[in-house]
Amino acid sequence: MAPREPDHVTIAADKLCFDASGRRILSDITLHSSARRIGVVGRNGSGKSTLARLVAGLLRPSGGSLRVAGHDMFRDRKAALRTVGVMFQNPEHQIIFPTVREEMAFGLRQMGQGKADAAATVLQVLDRFGKSHWIDAVVDQLSHGQKHLLCMMSVLAMRPRLLILDEPFAGLDIPTRLQLRRHLALADVAVLHVTHDPDDLQGYDEVFWLDQGRLRAVGPADTMLSEFAADMRRQGAADDLSRLAG
Repeated sequence: MAPREPDHVTIAADKLCFDASGRRILSDITLHSSARRIGVVGRNGSGKSTLARLVAGLLRPSGGSLRVAGHDMFRDRKAALRTVGVMFQNPEHQIIFPTVREEMAFGLRQMGQGKADAAATVLQVLDRFGKSHWIDAVVDQLSHGQKHLLCMMSVLAMRPRLLILDEPFAGLDIPTRLQLRRHLALADVAVLHVTHDPDDLQGYDEVFWLDQGRLRAVGPADTMLSEFAADMRRQGAADDLSRLAG
């Protein structure tokens, strides 16, 4: 597989809204970014995962518009398959085949690769990650962290222009997190990374800060992460005082 020049993918939202069960989850999100490494932060319930799923085309906006690389990901599923790859928090929700070979080949076949070409691509990707010996491994025998890496390899094998990460490192031990971060840093793909942990976004280009379903701020990662961390400390102190007063 020939190396590809790093890509820049434009994410453009205009007054984007999303409702679920009669409740407004995201309200009037307007943004435009072509940064290669984008982080999304916010407290639990701020709408981070919802935004990620909208960008991936897995949810239909309730209002406004959202385009990725000029395409409506929800309406144009062929463009979504070519453009976007997704890694979720729980690999068990993503893996569907019993062996590494089958799991990694599935997405390639869905994209139209023949059986022989898909098999060759799987071998190339495994070799690039130093995991050629996994080719016939049984997925159930992999550790939780290894399953995360399998998901990453399976998605990257499809060569998406944008990789969406929805809390993929949550619950992993430090060595596994560091290993996945190293692989991610070397990937020739734009990234939208949803996380509750600002440390995951060190070295990123830009951060979207969501607060109660609204876009509170967008800016350089260093600035946004510092301001977000300070706000979390203030809110934590206020919560502690409230509990003491109660």
